[in-house]
Amino acid sequence: MNLLFIVVGLVILILGGNWLLKAAVGFSLRLEIPKIVIGMTVVSFATSAPELIVSVKSALDGYADLALGNVIGSNIANLGLVLAITILISTISVEKSFYKTDWPVMMLSSLLLYGFIAFDGVLVRYEGIILFLMLVVFLFYLLKFQKPAVIEDLPDDNEELPLYKDVLFLVIGGVALWGGSELLIDGAVGLATKFNVSERVIGVTIVSVGTSIPELAASVIAILKKEKAISLGNLIGSNVFNILAVLGITSIITPVTVKDQGLLTSDIYWMLGVSLLVLPLVFAPVKMKLSWKEGLILIALYGGFIYKMIA
Repeated sequence: MNLLFIVVGLVILILGGNWLLKAAVGFSLRLEIPKIVIGMTVVSFATSAPELIVSVKSALDGYADLALGNVIGSNIANLGLVLAITILISTISVEKSFYKTDWPVMMLSSLLLYGFIAFDGVLVRYEGIILFLMLVVFLFYLLKFQKPAVIEDLPDDNEELPLYKDVLFLVIGGVALWGGSELLIDGAVGLATKFNVSERVIGVTIVSVGTSIPELAASVIAILKKEKAISLGNLIGSNVFNILAVLGITSIITPVTVKDQGLLTSDIYWMLGVSLLVLPLVFAPVKMKLSWKEGLILIALYGGFIYKMIA
């Protein structure tokens, strides 16, 4: 039954990623907003929903390590696994907004999280409010200043759909991502508990990979459909959302207290390291491009992280 949940969950997630992408492209055409901005708002909100649901429920049930491990593990998986697979499939040309806005905000969010939990091991309500307010400011900046700053030539085959279809695709896609993730997580945790694996290890490996599947599905579909701006914006945006929205909202509802010190002595440093590494990879060896070579580096790093967790 657990295996069936995993398989069905994956199928629903892939379908949801496709529907969500249709909605994102539709809204970018209708509102004349750059696709990179749509990727970092509409798509990121929907694909981060599984992390939010899992983290809030885990924290309320007293499993704070699962809530925090899920976010930290998802952020590592988004770059070390999802981005790696995406650029192994196809080379990505990186937008200037990556180093001007997207990457700095991701690093600032990561460092802010580190500062909040590294010393006392607790993410309290006022810290959650600060994180969420930072997200609001970031989104305002994107929609206010990046809209006229980025001009993209849309593919000729993109036709503007009726508004009700855009909304329908957005809702169905979001629900499918949520439902598929729930099935996947239930199945994965069910299998993992049979082997007496710790809550923290489940959070940063199986659950985080499960909740990162929407990002993988949306990104691969975006690459195959030549919507590469959405793909990159979605990944960076999801990491920002995971910290500012998921942990922000979770800690506003209930304090997140770390029990397993491995989250603070190891896992969060892996997250900071992988996030930091993306910047030099964008500039070397080929400036403003990510190709299969960088993909191999990232996936090897992620493999090392997983080996360390389960060894």
